[in-house]
Amino acid sequence: MGAHPNAGDTRAWRERLGWTFGLVSEDPLERAAALAQLVEVQRLTREALRKSNELWRLASSLGPEEHYKEPAFLQARQRYIEARSHSLPDGLWEWPWGGIAAWPGLPYALLYLEWEAKYPEDWTRYAKSWGTKKGLLRHLDKANHHHPSTETKLADLVVSAVERPYRCEDRWYARLARAIDNDDLRARLGHAAQSDNPWARYQASFVLWLLTTPDAPVSRHTWSMWLATRDTPKLGVRSAESTSG
Repeated sequence: MGAHPNAGDTRAWRERLGWTFGLVSEDPLERAAALAQLVEVQRLTREALRKSNELWRLASSLGPEEHYKEPAFLQARQRYIEARSHSLPDGLWEWPWGGIAAWPGLPYALLYLEWEAKYPEDWTRYAKSWGTKKGLLRHLDKANHHHPSTETKLADLVVSAVERPYRCEDRWYARLARAIDNDDLRARLGHAAQSDNPWARYQASFVLWLLTTPDAPVSRHTWSMWLATRDTPKLGVRSAESTSG
């Protein structure tokens, strides 16, 4: 797809996506302004893509090799990549295959996941991408080392995930819990497992069990077998197995 020329520049990331922190603001006016900006950059991205596709079709008559070298198409394609880098979730699509812990885009990846946790209706309406969510969580899980402040944010996300009704791709938070396992996370999960919230009770207990049973695979089958050993009330908890993304 091509990377933005300043993909590794922290300042460039801030200039492009710094405004997105308003999406998780507790101030309704600030959040509304950020949503309005998101709608506009998404419109600009769609328009840039439309123009790129139009020129791609026009250049198709040049032949299979010349097709992709046509100057007007290349310029339009670059304008689309630039427009996309200012938006969510599109601006996160160039995550590195390795070294995500040091990626300048990491704060915005965490923000994207936090936005789903805090304002799931807005996230779903304006920037839902289950593939982006899954990809980010898988890379965060595989990272060898996270900064302590990042681990704290990741722990917050894990706890938020177990405390809510299951959402598509949430199962990757169980893998992430293993990657950042520590006493504080286990204590927070233990607290959730004792709450009156049935989703928190069962999901937190399951993740705690996974942390103490490292050989158990994180899968729908494991979740189903674990639930079968519990006295599960009829409240939809079992749907976590069937609705897994």
